[in-house]
Amino acid sequence: MVSLLRRVSWPSWASWKPVAFSNSNFPQIPADYLVEEETLPNYLASRYYPVRIGEVLRDRYQIVGKLGFGATSTVWLARDLSGRRHVALKLFVHANSMGSQLDKEINMYKRMKERGSWFHDGRHYVRDLLDSFDIDGPDGRHRCLVHSPLWENMHTFLRRNPIMRLPQPVFAVMLHRLFLALDFLHTECSIIHTDIRADNIMFGIEDDSVFRELEQRELSDPSPRKVLKDRTIYTSRQLSMPKGRGLGAPVLCDFGSAVCGDVEHREDVQPNIYRAPEVILEVPWTSKIDIWNVGCMVWDLFEGGHLFTGHDPELATYRSRAHLAEMTALLGPPPQQFLDQGNLKSKFFSEKGEFSGGIPLPPARSLEELETNNELEDRESFLRMMRMMLQWDPHVRSSAKELADAEWLQGKV
Repeated sequence: MVSLLRRVSWPSWASWKPVAFSNSNFPQIPADYLVEEETLPNYLASRYYPVRIGEVLRDRYQIVGKLGFGATSTVWLARDLSGRRHVALKLFVHANSMGSQLDKEINMYKRMKERGSWFHDGRHYVRDLLDSFDIDGPDGRHRCLVHSPLWENMHTFLRRNPIMRLPQPVFAVMLHRLFLALDFLHTECSIIHTDIRADNIMFGIEDDSVFRELEQRELSDPSPRKVLKDRTIYTSRQLSMPKGRGLGAPVLCDFGSAVCGDVEHREDVQPNIYRAPEVILEVPWTSKIDIWNVGCMVWDLFEGGHLFTGHDPELATYRSRAHLAEMTALLGPPPQQFLDQGNLKSKFFSEKGEFSGGIPLPPARSLEELETNNELEDRESFLRMMRMMLQWDPHVRSSAKELADAEWLQGKV
């Protein structure tokens, strides 16, 4: 596969030399103990590329340490020998396991490159793609995406705070940058993210010493691992806190679920509790589902609890009917014109637009009654901003650009 970006040609004398990760004094994990990706449901070892710390991929990227794992990929810190910098490698499970999903994320990056203006402020708050390539593993080919390394995601950062809430200045900066990123995606690139959550917003890093520090730790004190006949399963290392002003701006990541915004959509997307009403009702949806998604996530981050849970009192699990009942209790009944577009209208609402999902509506409530953050400043303008996002009708919801200019944010950024 051809790289998206032309590889920089460095003279050989300027390239970094590979480092020998020869220290064998590492804690060995017993073979019967499940490690990291092995703990995931439906894990199958043969799907994953058997990465080894110290190996060099594509004659350029030397693996330094493991940063994370998931159902479809593992993430590694690597030394870019030609570029003389550290990068993050997202190494997917083999192509046969990915199917049509294999090209989805990289196609979104291509679309950004082809359509997005380099001068749009929001481009800086969307994760970049430096390179991409395919490599052969013992059981198939694997796609690898090369990114600038990032620090913690917003969800992990939240856990550092005992009250599980973001400080208002951090929150305001994060939200303002997120709206700029979404304006770039929605208006410049016609991309809908569909999966905005705290795990997919990460902090940039301006302090390169954290990469060198992790490399030195792996050399002197190798990470624990489980050594098997055909592969080694490593434990992840955490990058140190960047020093001084080394913590960068928040960046929107993970475009594996993103879709093009210039075709009609009715498919089911988004994390359950963040599903927009048009997604649940199978009304044709647009980029405005990202705006609803952000509104729900904002409440989580700032209030420390979910605005909607979708918890069905009869079935004790998430159900669309419970989610719509909660929306109706908060926002009132949906507009008839909006409701009439939904394929599933009759399943949840009567001809008169009254909720008929088979469970009682929760007591009517308002954002004012739900808001409990005692440290909130400018409460009224904050709730006005929330209402700009939480509207039944996507045409009434504000755009990302309008939200970036919201009174509450402008008073803090």
